[in-house]
Amino acid sequence: QVQLVESGGGLVQAGGSLRLSCAASIRSFGSYAMGWFRQAPGKEREFVAAISWNGRSSYYTDRAKGRFTISRDNAKNTVYLQMNSLKPEDTAVYYCAADWFGTGTDHAPSYNYWGQGTQVTVSS
Repeated sequence: QVQLVESGGGLVQAGGSLRLSCAASIRSFGSYAMGWFRQAPGKEREFVAAISWNGRSSYYTDRAKGRFTISRDNAKNTVYLQMNSLKPEDTAVYYCAADWFGTGTDHAPSYNYWGQGTQVTVSS
C-alpha cells in the first residue's frame, strides 16, 4: 500500500525557515515525479513546487521562487521542501504528492497519491 507521510511543519516567525520532508512507502519511488501543494483555511489547494523523477528538473509557483527549494533523495524515498524567508501568507497545510512517470506538474489531478499533510503556521 502506498503511503506518503509529511513531517517538519510547525510554528515559525516571519522570516524564519522550515524544512518539510515527505517519506514515501512506495515501490519504484524513482519512477515518480513529486510535488508539494498547500491549502490555507478557506482557500483552494494550490501548487507550490514539483520535481522530476531524477531530480534534474524542478518547478515552482511564482510565490515560492527564490524562497523555497524542492529536492529529493531517491535512496531514502524522500522528497524535501526547504522554505526560507517565510511569510504569514505561507500559513497552510502542506501536502506532498506522487505522480507516476510524471515529469513534474502543477496539475493536481495528475498526481496518483497524496499524503495527509503537515501544518505550517507563520506568525507575524
